[in-house]
Amino acid sequence: VQLQASGGGLVQAGGSLRLSCAATGTIYRANKMGWYRQAPGKQRELVAVVPSGGMTNYADSVKGRFTISRDNAKNTVYLQMNSLKPEDTAVYYCYAYFPVNGRDYWGKGTLVTVSS
Repeated sequence: VQLQASGGGLVQAGGSLRLSCAATGTIYRANKMGWYRQAPGKQRELVAVVPSGGMTNYADSVKGRFTISRDNAKNTVYLQMNSLKPEDTAVYYCYAYFPVNGRDYWGKGTLVTVSS
């Protein structure tokens, strides 16, 4: 299984970006899929997670600004990021959990830079 993320880049404060991440190399559906991020000098933190059939979970810092969604048929998860702030600058990592083998998978990360 590989997670292939795209959509990062440089944006001004107040702008928007959309991240996407596809799980490839498997015929099985991921259960949980989501995004974490790691800013320089900080620990990796949860941004948003969406189960295949449950409620989404967001970090308090992004509620009302970010929206996570997924396409189960494509094993793809998206993160729409609006009203971006400089403190959102980080490397964003895609995450997926596959119950078929009980393993977590991580993408390589995509850099999001928000300038003030």
